[in-house]
Amino acid sequence: MKFKILISLFTFFYLACYSFKGIAIPEDVNTYFVSNFQNNVPQAPGDINQRFSEALRAKIRNESRLVYNESNPDIEFSGSIVGFRLTPEAPQAGNTVALNKVEIVVSVDFKNNKSEDKSWKKQFSYFRTYGSDQDFISIQDGLIAEIFKQLMENIFNESFTGW
Repeated sequence: MKFKILISLFTFFYLACYSFKGIAIPEDVNTYFVSNFQNNVPQAPGDINQRFSEALRAKIRNESRLVYNESNPDIEFSGSIVGFRLTPEAPQAGNTVALNKVEIVVSVDFKNNKSEDKSWKKQFSYFRTYGSDQDFISIQDGLIAEIFKQLMENIFNESFTGW
């Protein structure tokens, strides 16, 4: 009897958590396509656009019921990396800084082939700071992964909530 109650509670909380995300994809939308994003920033890592494109594909694949389809998809994502900035933050005495900031900006074109009025084009940005005593090259991949995680969340929410 306790096992059934435990299973019921687990199911309730699982479904409640899922519904709190606010994901609302119409039933007639079943497929998606993410084209390879362009890298329009020479100072960005050379493969950043490929990593971004794959991260967006994985986010949609793992967190929605949509199926990847290159020919005639219901929704499409395209765009480019338009900003990759390293800037000093938190100035200190003696012309030094305590922190540096890396920011990534992407332009995303969301095309809804089922309902054109739901299509949009927007820029998304996010940043992370790191200690000025850290070597950027050695922590670059980790910082980019953290930034991508938040960018994916923002793009996913913009795309799949409020339909």
